[in-house]
Amino acid sequence: MKEERYNLVLDRYEKNIMFHALNALRSAQIKEERPTDPVDDLIIKVSKAPLKKRKVMQSRNNEER
Repeated sequence: MKEERYNLVLDRYEKNIMFHALNALRSAQIKEERPTDPVDDLIIKVSKAPLKKRKVMQSRNNEER
């Protein structure tokens, strides 16, 4: 069976939030003396995620407000 994969689109601010939340989770696991390997892997994936620039177009309704 093929593993499901997900792509998230995050801006720089959201990526930073994800990174800091994972780091806080890792710190909590260290305090509880639990293994941090899965969280470490996610931190690496988030930090090395490629940047893909996209143009974001606003709809006309948002510009009128």
